[in-house]
Amino acid sequence: QVQPVESGGGSVQAGGSLRLSCAASGYTHSKYCVGWFRQAPGKEREGVATINTGGGTTVYADSVKGRFTISQDNAKNTVYLQMNSVKPEDTGMYFCAASRALGRGSCAAVRVLFNFWGQGTQVTVSS
Repeated sequence: QVQPVESGGGSVQAGGSLRLSCAASGYTHSKYCVGWFRQAPGKEREGVATINTGGGTTVYADSVKGRFTISQDNAKNTVYLQMNSVKPEDTGMYFCAASRALGRGSCAAVRVLFNFWGQGTQVTVSS
């Protein structure tokens, strides 16, 4: 059973930076899709970025392109989300999720495609 655990959330002013970490245990295969999703109060959970741990292919939501970077450290089974130039609309609970990847291609940031979810970490951006 894969278990993602998020950390690194907190409060930051607009224009600042934050780095989230997702450490996962229980990997039994060589390739996984790992994604970051976020949910603001009263809104649907949305995909932010994904990475295929087998080949490093990444996908970003349009709203974060050029500001956020997803990366991995396979030796540590950890995926990071570097958030730069944050905006108040980036506020929300950020969740890490994982699912087994069938190949090395891109992983769609679609909630129903991910089987394993962390508990989330709160990010609050003040203006």
